[in-house]
Amino acid sequence: MALATDTAPAATHPAFEWVRSEPIASLNTTVEEYRHRRTGASHYHLAAEQDENVFLVALRTVPMDSTGVAHILEHTALCGSERFPVRDPFFMMIRRSLNTFMNAFTSSDWTAYPFASQNRKDFFNLLDVYLDAVFFARLDELDFAQEGHRLEFAEPADPTSELVFKGVVFNEMKGAMSSPTSVLWQTLSKYVFGYSTYHYNSGGEPECIPDLSYQQLRDFYRTHYHPSNAVFMTYGDIAAREHQARFEERALGRFDALDVHIAVSDEKRYLAPVSVEESYAIGADEDPADKTHIVMGWLLGRSTDLEAQLAAHLLSGVLLDDSASPLRQALETTELGAAPSPLCGLEDSNREMSFMCGIEGSRPEHAAALEQLVLEVLEKVATEGVPEERVRAVLHQLELSQREVGGDGFPYGLQLLLQGLSVATHRGDPVAALNLDPVIERLRERVSDPQFIKDLVRGQLLDNLHRVRLTLKPDPGLGARRNEAERRRLAAIKAGLDESQAQAIVERARRLAERQEQQDDPEVLPKVGLEDIPLSRAEPQGREARVGGRPASFYDQGTNGLVYLQHVRALPALDEGQVDLLPMFCAALTEVGVAGADYLETQARQSSVSGGVSAAVSLRGAVDDVQKVAGNFVLSSKALARNQGPLAELLKDTLEAARFDEPARIREIVAQERAHREQSVTGQGHVLAMTAAASGMSPGAALHHRLNGLAGIQRLKGLDDSLDDEAALAALSESLRSIYEVLRTAPMRLLVIGERPSNEEGAALLESLWQGSAAAGEAQSLALDPVSRQVHQMWTTSTQVNFCARAYPTVPFAHDDAAPLSVLGVMLRNGFLHRAIREQGGAYGGGASHDADAAAFRLFSYRDPRLAETLADFDRALEWLQGEDHEWRLVEEAILGVIGSLDKPASPAGEARKAYFNALHGRTPELRQRFRENVLAVTLADLQRVAGQYLVAERASTAVITSAATLEQVGDLGLEVQPL
Repeated sequence: MALATDTAPAATHPAFEWVRSEPIASLNTTVEEYRHRRTGASHYHLAAEQDENVFLVALRTVPMDSTGVAHILEHTALCGSERFPVRDPFFMMIRRSLNTFMNAFTSSDWTAYPFASQNRKDFFNLLDVYLDAVFFARLDELDFAQEGHRLEFAEPADPTSELVFKGVVFNEMKGAMSSPTSVLWQTLSKYVFGYSTYHYNSGGEPECIPDLSYQQLRDFYRTHYHPSNAVFMTYGDIAAREHQARFEERALGRFDALDVHIAVSDEKRYLAPVSVEESYAIGADEDPADKTHIVMGWLLGRSTDLEAQLAAHLLSGVLLDDSASPLRQALETTELGAAPSPLCGLEDSNREMSFMCGIEGSRPEHAAALEQLVLEVLEKVATEGVPEERVRAVLHQLELSQREVGGDGFPYGLQLLLQGLSVATHRGDPVAALNLDPVIERLRERVSDPQFIKDLVRGQLLDNLHRVRLTLKPDPGLGARRNEAERRRLAAIKAGLDESQAQAIVERARRLAERQEQQDDPEVLPKVGLEDIPLSRAEPQGREARVGGRPASFYDQGTNGLVYLQHVRALPALDEGQVDLLPMFCAALTEVGVAGADYLETQARQSSVSGGVSAAVSLRGAVDDVQKVAGNFVLSSKALARNQGPLAELLKDTLEAARFDEPARIREIVAQERAHREQSVTGQGHVLAMTAAASGMSPGAALHHRLNGLAGIQRLKGLDDSLDDEAALAALSESLRSIYEVLRTAPMRLLVIGERPSNEEGAALLESLWQGSAAAGEAQSLALDPVSRQVHQMWTTSTQVNFCARAYPTVPFAHDDAAPLSVLGVMLRNGFLHRAIREQGGAYGGGASHDADAAAFRLFSYRDPRLAETLADFDRALEWLQGEDHEWRLVEEAILGVIGSLDKPASPAGEARKAYFNALHGRTPELRQRFRENVLAVTLADLQRVAGQYLVAERASTAVITSAATLEQVGDLGLEVQPL
């Protein structure tokens, strides 16, 4: 157990008061808490021997409407400040930095500005810019118009043309609220929280965003963006005093305390459960049958009470963690819906927690029956309890998540800061939120009492009257009515304009266009240069061995008591139908029974010994010829080191004794996968569009689109629709089993990642486990025919925004032109696409990149209000590149961007995995070092040469995702229309 210390760190900065220090052994860090003497700002520093330093400043932002004021302010604050009076310092610094992370977040009750860097010079450069942006933002009215919302004529200089709403956040939220899951969450929150800030959409509802005035934005900034309302958090090997000296010099020394207490109030409690019914939009041509969401939500206690929070997590895990959990089992097997709702689980980031469960793919008339089913399951658990081993399995999951060193998505240090942030903003104890071991230990003692879980279910859920049942129905006409309401609103505004007001709109559009074309002096901002880039980067080295007659690689990494185990098999030859089912096979393999046990027993076994089991197919083109593809099947899991023996046995059983004779279970998995994949479109539409556009450029790219892209979603929907026929379901089960039998004949490799002592123990365990099993012989590998064709596709679905992509065939990784093509992607994004697509076009994002695995150069836009204009901008970007003698600075910034992505650190386990699979696919350290050197040597002439050579209009492929309504409005643009 960690103990607070009574000694302040050496030389605490005089502007700050030291409060306490507490080492947390399970995180390998010491948390230091300070308070700024004049303003009361909090500073939490996580001291760790890590050179990836992380900074975050958060402000409590508590809007009481859905205009998106906090969200728009987050965007606008990053558009220039007192010391850095350029219009786009945030995106300019991305280009002038070696950051490993830069962003800003708007949550429901806080706004945070985080970044991370491994370079000290770069870290303090970014710190200066972030501090000035947050506390001394200019908040120019034109930036508010660009980032938030504005009125503009369809032809900006012609006041006789139609009025339209524009703005980055306006379009972002149109895209976000195209997702049924987002609508579901916002609607349920509106009723669970009837009075507090969570009643409102902090991101902004598209119909409410235009109600926000510029003055309201400034007033919100004045009270909310003050140090007295701020929480500073840092992580890494830079001492707290160094951070604090910069805080004081650059910002805090200019402020006194502000007598404003910003906080979320407790919610008023219902005296009886509430049932409500609302609608969400689907395509006008979609069948609304079986597309209703029915969810239930309970309001629980305060999230700042760590005992209550961990008990709530335990309760949620016992009820919902996996298919063996009683409530999830009921939601998965009921005929009232297709799958459990994506909202199932505990929400613990708000001041007061909420628990949710429900189903999707249902009908409105099933609402009462679903509520009865849920209450019956809860009553049974409250009366009979659950086996103690189930509860201890959930505790095991909590312990594993506490110990795991992350960093493969966000930097690990940022994950820790965010873990404590919500508690800190609610003025709780973030140190306790980070140091969960003592609470887990107390829970471990309490769960031995069989009454504990029973009392939790009854007290937190069954006897809790603050309960909401929401029925969210599909409405094919809602989108059209929304569009008509917006059209009428704009027409009424236009009808009320006098000549001077109309001219003011024209004039603002002109001034904004001029501002967007303005070339600011980038030297106002600090930077790192090519001289700051390390010439090489170390990577983990594995030890090769043979285990049970099979090749094995062991990586000794600081994993904080965890072990990671992967079984890798070369994809064998499969027929066409089997290939199409590979995603479904991967989804099913880890969800069915193994070794004679049914799927429920197997799920319980997985939870008790591992952090979950996953299966995936990895495809990569050869380094010198993408028409040659190597594919692998990978079965992965992780466990606490003490469980690596049971983990190894579990994975061996999964590989050798999986059952595909539970058809009802397979039917559930297909329905769940369909729901998950359909939901991915509005959030990952740009990725799906790029995948489609590049699908004609290599067999690997074609297969990726066919299995995991838009074509895969289309195929999965057809498969799901066919399975109401028992014969079709039986045939699917047999097909999955046939893939399994073929896969078992493929040669296998082992990858083990952990600390040296556990790896040595693991080698002996694996040798004992596999020595009696005959190693697979050589088998024929999956072979794919060469692919080289153009794609011109328009995919239609239910969306309020568009996703555009264009792709060109290029070269593989080992080719010398791969490096300048990678730099070219960053150059086009920084120099042209960001301004044209995001600032001027109003999309949430746009850019370009080179995919060496597919030998494809891709341009894209994300949550875009435009289609044809964006496709034209892709062409204009290439004209811009060739049409000017660009400054060397733009090339240098693009090189920095590529090197930054190459050097972005992962978790210790992630670094080892990356090194292993690079080696497996021929991306040797020598080849990657040559690529790095080629990147550093790129010139403007190289960029113009490769653009002219490869990015040729006659070879371009295009794919877009849009709505049927937009198709009707703009036509097919010469693209093949594919309804999704």
